[in-house]
Amino acid sequence: MKVLIVGKGGREHAIAWKVKESSLVKEIFIAPGNVGMESIGKLVEISEEKIEQLADFAEENRVDLTIVGPESVLALGIVDEFEKRGLKIFGPTKEAAKIESSKDFAKKLMKKYGVPTGEYETFYDLDLAIGYVKEKGAPIVIKEDGLKAGKGVTVAFSVDEALEALEIAFSIPNNKVVIEEYLDGFEFSIIALTNGERVIPLEIAQDHKRVYDNDKGPNTGGMGVYSPVDKIDSNIIDETLEKILKPMAKGMVKDGIPFKGFLFGGIMLTKDGVKTIEFNARFGDPEAEGILPRLKSDFVKAIMDLMENKDVDLEWDKRYTVAVVMASENYPKSSAIGSEIEIPKDLNSIVFHMGTRKVDGRLETNGGRVLSVVAYGDTLEEAKQRAYSDVNKINCKKLFFRNDIGSKMCYNNENK
Repeated sequence: MKVLIVGKGGREHAIAWKVKESSLVKEIFIAPGNVGMESIGKLVEISEEKIEQLADFAEENRVDLTIVGPESVLALGIVDEFEKRGLKIFGPTKEAAKIESSKDFAKKLMKKYGVPTGEYETFYDLDLAIGYVKEKGAPIVIKEDGLKAGKGVTVAFSVDEALEALEIAFSIPNNKVVIEEYLDGFEFSIIALTNGERVIPLEIAQDHKRVYDNDKGPNTGGMGVYSPVDKIDSNIIDETLEKILKPMAKGMVKDGIPFKGFLFGGIMLTKDGVKTIEFNARFGDPEAEGILPRLKSDFVKAIMDLMENKDVDLEWDKRYTVAVVMASENYPKSSAIGSEIEIPKDLNSIVFHMGTRKVDGRLETNGGRVLSVVAYGDTLEEAKQRAYSDVNKINCKKLFFRNDIGSKMCYNNENK
């Protein structure tokens, strides 16, 4: 088989790394990829947004399967373009991807099909939104409607903080804002492979969204992740499948917009059971870097079997993984571009590249999140120690990281 992976970040690096292990795969293309993926497959100089050019490439090179990484490309309709040409691609259509590209769309679907989530209202007008916040009080969640790369969300613990977030959101022309009930509890990520009818859950993980230790500071695309999550037992996973993922998938089929691809649920375990924080239309990043190294089954075979509506049974490494993201200074406000990175060759961890480039043979920073360092351990503590040991061996003056990835069991939302 020939496989094309679309994207250039840590998620796509992890997907390519896992695809390379497949006995079915003979050739891998990555468009556009990054320098960390050079040893895995052939980098294709086509921007991920150039969906017609990507489809041309897949046709010309007789690609057997395309796997899409970024949500922005799904929202542009890459799956629609590929399927129109009879090309096999794993990902949702543009309409189905609206579960991520429009928070209002996702909330309406959840309400329609009884998927548990927080109370909400959608606003197009600043004054009405301000009135609602003052009526409801804090804590409260302000979400800009469109794609925001994991940002654009403010968990406001005071009315003033919420009003400031609204002012920022409505300063953007034609912006739409969803205001949600604050859900208190223990958060986790669950991602399933689905063809609309079958929903195959992967192992769960817990992301660390806030930029600083102890969940302080603004939201980011994710500063690190660990897997598995001991607090979330099989009963909770079953409840999540039966009350959230399966009803959403079945509801979308019923509405004529079946979801195929990686169905991502951001879930809060509350005192009243599991509730949905959000849905994403793709594999999470950095969840991919924490979960895929634990998958022992053939990833490509699982996807192909699912697309042919066959049974899929996945086998998992019982060890823990901890993935620590190394980000540019001032992230998420800005990125440090062009700072040299030195990665020793004797690391025990897997290093996935998120935002790097090579200039005159030098590896440099080229984005907000730059590297994801992933280690295994027989215990969570062992995985943490190994990951941080290697993080501290990587030399770059413009990178920082959280020191507490894997420690969220020690505190809860109130510390945010």
